[in-house]
Amino acid sequence: MNHETIQAVANTVRCLTMDAIQKANSGHPGMPMGCAELGALLYGSILKYNPDEPLWINRDRFVLSAGHGSMFLYSLLHLAGFSITLDDIKNFRQLGSPCAGHPEYGLAPGIEMTTGPLGQGFATAVGMAIAETMLAARYNTREHTIFDYYTYVLAGDGCLQEGVASEAASLAGHLKLKKLIAFYDSNKITIDGSTTLAFTEDVALRFSAYGWNVFHANMYDTDDIERHIEIAKKESDKPTLIILKSIIGKGAPTLQGSHKTHGAPLGEDEIKKAKENMGIAPDTYFYRDPEALSYFEAYKLKLQEQYTTWKEKFTAWQKQNSELAEELALAQAGKPVKVPQWPLFKLDESIATRTASGKALLAAIDSWPNLVGGSADLTGPNATEIPGEPYSAENHAGRKIHFGVREFGMAAIANGLALSKILRPFCATFLVFSDYLRPALRLSALMKIPVIYVLTHDSVYLGEDGPTHQPIEHLSSLRAIPNLTVLRPADAEETVLAWELALAKTDGPTALILSRQNLPVLPKDDPNWKDTIKTGAYVIKNTPVEPEITILASGSEVSLALEATKKTKKQVRVVSVLSLETFLEQPEPIQTIILGKSAKLIACEAGHPMSWYVLTNTVLGIKRFGESGPGTKVAEHLGISVANLLALIESV
Repeated sequence: MNHETIQAVANTVRCLTMDAIQKANSGHPGMPMGCAELGALLYGSILKYNPDEPLWINRDRFVLSAGHGSMFLYSLLHLAGFSITLDDIKNFRQLGSPCAGHPEYGLAPGIEMTTGPLGQGFATAVGMAIAETMLAARYNTREHTIFDYYTYVLAGDGCLQEGVASEAASLAGHLKLKKLIAFYDSNKITIDGSTTLAFTEDVALRFSAYGWNVFHANMYDTDDIERHIEIAKKESDKPTLIILKSIIGKGAPTLQGSHKTHGAPLGEDEIKKAKENMGIAPDTYFYRDPEALSYFEAYKLKLQEQYTTWKEKFTAWQKQNSELAEELALAQAGKPVKVPQWPLFKLDESIATRTASGKALLAAIDSWPNLVGGSADLTGPNATEIPGEPYSAENHAGRKIHFGVREFGMAAIANGLALSKILRPFCATFLVFSDYLRPALRLSALMKIPVIYVLTHDSVYLGEDGPTHQPIEHLSSLRAIPNLTVLRPADAEETVLAWELALAKTDGPTALILSRQNLPVLPKDDPNWKDTIKTGAYVIKNTPVEPEITILASGSEVSLALEATKKTKKQVRVVSVLSLETFLEQPEPIQTIILGKSAKLIACEAGHPMSWYVLTNTVLGIKRFGESGPGTKVAEHLGISVANLLALIESV
């Protein structure tokens, strides 16, 4: 790719960016204009992809971590032959356009993930790089290498200031992810002004300390950038950071280098002068250089030849490795390789749902070879131990990942694993620490990818660790996230069903909310409860006649509700609510069958009651932080007791 072609592509990116943002009267021109030459080099020479097969499993991944610069990505995808049209670009940031304000996964091929929340793209790219090593270890053979892609990420000053990038970079260095190459758009500008206002650290030294290769180059010296990429590929056993000195808004005659180009249109006059300086007629809108168009038209044929060669290799691999090929196909379909042998439990057996979850996880691991994951340094307490040597820099075949004390980074990395569309990740911590990982969980839900979150120590019953570790508002806050299924099982049997439901879900994440304390395996009056529970709730204790009262409870409070019904003469039905939001989505006739036609409703849960108010205002819950002490005593002190529930029953 010669310099003239690179410049033609870069000018096209700048023109499309300026005009799209000006037309929308909204957007961020600074980054796309400042990085246009890098984009030309990547999509015109470096990246391995096929626009006609955008989900090719061995494509290189490119993540625009600085997602506000979305026109950078849309312009290049358009030029490279992906399905983004010029009309789509003209409708930038408008309803229905795949060219959303920030890149959104699923809106258009070539958008590898949803970015915009700074730092998360960088962290998720670490997960993508881990995925490549895992897939290579599982499926490559001596004769055929079918997974050997690189993961590239473009990050800015904002990304590298966010803590999640540091968490992920630290782990990436430890794991020696040599096929991860990050570009740092070092323009030293943020929204408020120069980065010197708040960011004067030596990024190169920081990443060197993490165990990365660090190179310095000029954003506009593409020969030097390409040379560093080749060095990273041929001589490195570490991830690589290439720090590129750049000019934000490059090409804007009076505004380049200013924070004013970061997040606002340049204005008609500035755009016209910019085009004049590029030798383009100032009244030409959405200009595309003919040389850029012809280059990518020819380059697309070269990329297709590369893909065809790989496809032939893949077909030969399938013929010679039928079992591996079948396993890969099942993984892509989200199916197990064999029927899982789920654990069985005896009636009245006392077992914590986290422990039951650990047993279910072992059954799942045995049947889903693509199931991988781990804990944020809480493997024992989360009951997420799985057999075999853990994943490491030396053992890419390992399925257990030690994430370290990095909840946010862990969840973002899990997103990267899930985006492979082959691996199925789980990650684990205490429920209260879902606060740390919530932004990445939100992206799991926004992208509709099936990450499984194992969240244990689910209530004040965890006891002595006190209010810092006792979740109160967390169930309600998680239930508020669209596309997230929150499952809080009442006993070991429900826990197994929760794992089945989580593994069956392919269009969004699932959170398993699990107890630290032992709970009895409960008798269930609904003989078809394993099917009924898919509605989110089922009748665990029925009445011989139409109930006067129905108690809705989840988790450990189902046992408490059952105890309370033994002490009243009223006709009280108990409904175990595994997933409140799933139940609320059911048609009214189904809800009525489960709740009763005219029963008064009482809800009981050892957490904030707000999520139950859609069904009833009569809720036994907790509206304050907890206390340090033995779990049962803390719960009683906070009002979660048989006596208080019984008082509610008698009062309605």
